[in-house]
Amino acid sequence: MNGNSKILESLNNSPSVELLRLRNREMIIEFLTNTFLSGQSTISSDNIQIQLADFLEYKQVENDEDSEINVFDTYEEKAKKYIRHWTNKGFLANYPDEQGEVFYELSAHSRKTIDWLESLKKEEFVGTESKFNNILNQLKELVEFTNEDAEKRIQLLEQKKLEIEQQIQRIKIGEDVKVFEEFEIVPRFNQINQSAKELLSDFKEVEDNFKEITKGIYQKHAEGSLTKSDILEFTFDALDELKSSQQGKSFYAFWSFILNPDLQNQWEILTKELYRTLEEKSISVNDPFLKGMKRHLHNSGQKVYKANDKMAEKLSRIIRESESSKPEATKTIIQEIKKQLVSISKTKRKLETSFELEMEIEINIPFERKLTTEQSEEFTYTSKPEIANESIISSEHLGKLFSRSNIDKALLRKRVYDVLNEKSQTSLLDIVEIYGGLEKGLSELFGYIGIVKDFKHYISPDNIQSIVFDSENNKQIRIPEIIFTK
Repeated sequence: MNGNSKILESLNNSPSVELLRLRNREMIIEFLTNTFLSGQSTISSDNIQIQLADFLEYKQVENDEDSEINVFDTYEEKAKKYIRHWTNKGFLANYPDEQGEVFYELSAHSRKTIDWLESLKKEEFVGTESKFNNILNQLKELVEFTNEDAEKRIQLLEQKKLEIEQQIQRIKIGEDVKVFEEFEIVPRFNQINQSAKELLSDFKEVEDNFKEITKGIYQKHAEGSLTKSDILEFTFDALDELKSSQQGKSFYAFWSFILNPDLQNQWEILTKELYRTLEEKSISVNDPFLKGMKRHLHNSGQKVYKANDKMAEKLSRIIRESESSKPEATKTIIQEIKKQLVSISKTKRKLETSFELEMEIEINIPFERKLTTEQSEEFTYTSKPEIANESIISSEHLGKLFSRSNIDKALLRKRVYDVLNEKSQTSLLDIVEIYGGLEKGLSELFGYIGIVKDFKHYISPDNIQSIVFDSENNKQIRIPEIIFTK
């Protein structure tokens, strides 16, 4: 397949492109970026449903034919349908943890789309000079390390040595040292950040590749026509292809870095020095990704190895499997079931599943109205309510009864995230005070309490805090201290 064919195939079949084709792409991408790129890379099934339901209510999403959502669905039902649809389309990836709880994360396809959109933003500094120097340095490196002529290599190294000695001499005699200006620093910093994010996408793609290999092992084993040696050959060929790919090389190279304490220490020193220099030069940095790059990539690497372990476990079970351990008839039936499941998974059809019971159904409703021959007692009301002197529309309590305070939980979550970006932990009282108190009274406070479960937190029952919810009348409520942490 030539380059043009691959591009056309990606254009027609890639989930990354399909995400941009959707009619409600703005809403989807906004939710995905707010949810997964604001400090948390994974989120539990319950939490993503809660957050998406709140987001859909805030956006007033009524229907979406692509996701089989209609106006009669509750926002919770809409959220479940969206999550299922996005997962089937490859926009989200999910996996169960050791306890069986399902977690969701951005797929490699969605991350690539978002990274690409990020790269389209108009930068304040175009960085032509830094890009040219980067190209020039790579050109020099290619010339140096592709030349097998020993004399030529020595000549290049001698030239480098001379340049270094000249720099040292100029510094010793007090000449001005070359120091990058802001227009040179910013584009270089942005390039490093972008490369780091692309590396994270590579890791996600390696993880997906491991999962695809595991899926291939399942399918080939289910077909029953291949021997164990054939399955092993397929697996090792796929692994060799993965390791020789660009993503595989990036992953294994970085994993070696993770295991090397000297390189880790060097990385920590360099990043701290860089951010300190940027602060001293009053160069604002809006993207702190580089600070946590090692942590981000380590987490992604762990997921890759978990996917690898799952593949190895499946392969090990196949190898240990004894042909005589199953009766032939049972084995044939199981193989047929597996084939059916594999064929269904390829079509991605939504099946209507039901049970047919061969017996009468007994329905027992404890609170149903009983049939009885006893006559119910009749009540006669003699008292009459007094006629009010005022019209009902003039009642002060009517407004309180029907007024509805709309609490934007997405906004409350953003406030918590923003504060946690500045601090490692904070209390609910601190957040309320930072944002000028509770504008909507107790409803807003209960909104904060309702989103506590979406964050790492702990409650200190011994420390009681008073939170003012009505400043005009100085009304306050006493609750145990709630601490949010990163």
